[in-house]
Amino acid sequence: MRYFIKLAYNGTRYHGWQLQPNASSVQETMNNAVSTLLNTEINLMGAGRTDTGVHAKQMFAHFDYDKQFDIPSLVHKLNSYLPKDITVYTIIPVSDQAHSRFDAVKRTYEYHINTFKDPFLQEQSWYFYQKLDIDLMNEAAKLLFSYTDFQCFSKVNTDVNTFDCTIFKAHWTLGSTKEDYGKLIFTISANRFLRNMVRAIVGTLINIGLHKITLEDFENIIKSKSRDKAGFSVPAHGLYLTEIEYDYITK
Repeated sequence: MRYFIKLAYNGTRYHGWQLQPNASSVQETMNNAVSTLLNTEINLMGAGRTDTGVHAKQMFAHFDYDKQFDIPSLVHKLNSYLPKDITVYTIIPVSDQAHSRFDAVKRTYEYHINTFKDPFLQEQSWYFYQKLDIDLMNEAAKLLFSYTDFQCFSKVNTDVNTFDCTIFKAHWTLGSTKEDYGKLIFTISANRFLRNMVRAIVGTLINIGLHKITLEDFENIIKSKSRDKAGFSVPAHGLYLTEIEYDYITK
């Protein structure tokens, strides 16, 4: 039987989701927890990888297990066993052919910026004090919908067959309530993302907001397919994987 685990984690202490030699990862921590509680070796397959320091408000991973177990009980035990920075929300029985990575039809990320120094956001949001032209940044974000090849925003020497991605949503919002005043969030959804893509897009849009480059420059960067021409990669700790969608799993 195949199962999906829906979880979330604060990525501050981890070198990303993916198993790595001599480095702590979320995947390794989850594998150890599930294997211990089910008393057999379990290897989870994640819906994707997140880099060192990146957070996930929603992540899915799948595993196979050939015995019956009580799902609410295992969820409770996992949350008691796991460290405080990882939470399991639920476990979902799926078909044997279901795949957490390849079956995902949409992924959504958020990048969080705080425009004032906040000691409680040091590892959860990037502090950036310079004034940004948010309207112009949103105009630039709309240009992303006109393209599919985003090699210019990809980490170099990455092992992929294509740099094509379909972007469904890309926009900036500025907090206006007392609770989120001064917070700036970039939301982007696509069918897939390249390594470092969101952080490179955000860095390039920051240059738009600082009036360092124009909208025409932004389009020329995309057309160039050159990572050297795009903007800097913003720090990892402001990035969140927020949603993964499947045709057969309801929200």
